[in-house]
Amino acid sequence: MAPDQDLHRHLSMFPGDPSGAAVAFARRTLADWGINGTSATDVLLVTAELLANAAQHTPGPRRLDLYLHRHGLTAAVTDPSPDPPRVRRPYRPDAPDGHGLVIVDRLALAWGHRPAPTGKMVWALLPAPARRPNPL
Repeated sequence: MAPDQDLHRHLSMFPGDPSGAAVAFARRTLADWGINGTSATDVLLVTAELLANAAQHTPGPRRLDLYLHRHGLTAAVTDPSPDPPRVRRPYRPDAPDGHGLVIVDRLALAWGHRPAPTGKMVWALLPAPARRPNPL
């Protein structure tokens, strides 16, 4: 595979599916694409936060998409709610929860949301990860 080739994988999810299965899917995808170390950790953390946000504030995530492209890596979670995600204001670092989108905001180059046919997609663009060839 050429290093500049765009790659995409998605996982369809159903109500009640555990988010851990989606994180495992993301981990396998990153390994297949030769992404590991800090880059993989950041992608997995952001992906887990987007999934947790959808699980906590909507009827649950319905799809996880991972895109590797020349601008970086985009993780996107689609859920059935049209309500936009919001960073809690005021942000309290000592609170036991409410850190999800703050973490996403700190690790991502950019993040946002857009309407989807049934709900919305919340996405985060992370820096282009270093890749090493997969020895298969």
